Amino acid sequence: MNANRNATLTEWIDPDDAPELTDEFFEQADLYIGERLIRRGRPAGSRKTATTIRFDDEVIHAFKTTGKGWQTRMNAALKDWLKSHTPA
Repeated sequence: MNANRNATLTEWIDPDDAPELTDEFFEQADLYIGERLIRRGRPAGSRKTATTIRFDDEVIHAFKTTGKGWQTRMNAALKDWLKSHTPA
């Protein structure tokens, strides 16, 4: 816990009132090895540039309907396209 922040106190009357610990809960939890927080996210050396670009609605819809991670899949599709095309 961050020393600058106070913990939110939760007063449970009955231990059964505690939230259920699901797989999703543990996937979102911070991972520590000893006192060291293991950072998640993009690995070091993998650089990306934020930009603004316009796509047809049907293209965005097709990728968004595939669920979470659609932007990563769109990036992979463009990288795959570059293997056989020259963007000239």
